[in-house]
Amino acid sequence: MSSSSIVSVASNTSAGAAGGSVINVSSLVSQLVAATQGPQQSLITSKTQAVTAQISSVGTLKSALTTFQSSLAALDTPSAFGAETATSSDPTAFTATADSSATLGSYGVSITQLAQAEQLVSKAFAGGSSATVGTGTLQLTLGASSFSLTIDSSNDTVAGIAAAINAASGNPGIEASVVTGSDGAHLVLSSSLTGKTNTIQVAETDSGSALASVTYSSTNTGNYTQEAVGQDAQFSIAGVPYTSASNTVTGALSGITLNLLTTTSAATLSVSTDNTTVEGNIQSLVSAYNALQTTFSSLGSFDATTGKAAPMMGDAMLSSIQSQVRSALYSLVNTGSSTYDSLASIGITTNSDGTLSVNSTTLSSALSSDFSAVSQLFSGSSGVATALNTQINSDLVAGGPIDSRSKTLVQQENALTQQSNQLQQQMNALSASLTQQYSALNTLLSSLQSTSSYLTQAFASLPQVQSTQSA
Repeated sequence: MSSSSIVSVASNTSAGAAGGSVINVSSLVSQLVAATQGPQQSLITSKTQAVTAQISSVGTLKSALTTFQSSLAALDTPSAFGAETATSSDPTAFTATADSSATLGSYGVSITQLAQAEQLVSKAFAGGSSATVGTGTLQLTLGASSFSLTIDSSNDTVAGIAAAINAASGNPGIEASVVTGSDGAHLVLSSSLTGKTNTIQVAETDSGSALASVTYSSTNTGNYTQEAVGQDAQFSIAGVPYTSASNTVTGALSGITLNLLTTTSAATLSVSTDNTTVEGNIQSLVSAYNALQTTFSSLGSFDATTGKAAPMMGDAMLSSIQSQVRSALYSLVNTGSSTYDSLASIGITTNSDGTLSVNSTTLSSALSSDFSAVSQLFSGSSGVATALNTQINSDLVAGGPIDSRSKTLVQQENALTQQSNQLQQQMNALSASLTQQYSALNTLLSSLQSTSSYLTQAFASLPQVQSTQSA
């Protein structure tokens, strides 16, 4: 502390006496308060930084466990291994997909007829698409659904009627177009729905006959040519016949969706377990665990180069969670098979850094050789994915170790914030007290300085006594 900035030496002159303060009260109080507050605030700040780092680390751990747990959903229940695939021996004739309810097996498929939509082509209107047809009201029907149109002077041409049909609300799927030939314009009505029941009918409902030239029904076929007949698909599976209004069929074989493409007399549908999907799910679990292991390492590591420890190095909770996860991964599981009863037995092994690797050939072989055992290895009551899911649930549950640690750390952080606030209040009070004391002292010193100056001047004005010396 520089005394020259805090205390000024009293002047011997009258001008100096009138100069005022001797002590720089503001600077002195500021330095005294800083000297008192500094060590305490430094300790609080250090503790706060440590707690904040711990809170962040626990949040990172929780997020990593949650992400890892999401990868278990595809493997932790027997139904997760229910993925199946359907294969056609002739993909040009039909394709197929399967869900978990499909029954494994092979089925002969014969397709004799595809579903087809009806299409009607009207007689020619010699005046072309702008030829006037007439005005009135039309009712169009497709299968069991109908809608009505009002035809007036704004839309009474061939093109106008086609546009009105396409724009009508409630149209269940009749598509209208105009095709012009050398003989004139033709109104073409096409069903967007296949099947023999989805036929088109057009009736005039205004009691007139101005629109009679565009009407059509099963008993009134003279105005149109049936270019395409509405018909159902006809096929058989394992010799059992089936008909469908659509070429996409879901009801013929449980769990199977067929997409019929062309006729065939001899094709085969094979339904088998979807090993590719299951293998992909296992690969995803391994990748997710490796990401979790990286998080474990980063939270509990020590950097020998910098000499800096990670926030959770040596933390008992982190060590416990790591140990429990590894225990589940490396355990032997009663799968009903002495060959496939551990992750290592299906090609999943541990690397030197704690991460896992997958031998795809070994895994594929295990799935092909004993799919049930691999399923039990992960999804059985004591399976790896089942055990991991149970363990992580207990780690993440409200009131569990992570939740409790988070709450404790937040309480500590709040307490440190309160200590910092209280310290600031104490320093404010100390500052006020010291300012009052040193201001009073300053006033006293200033007064003494003035008195000293006065006395000096008084003594100087007294008559001098001269001594007489004899010659």
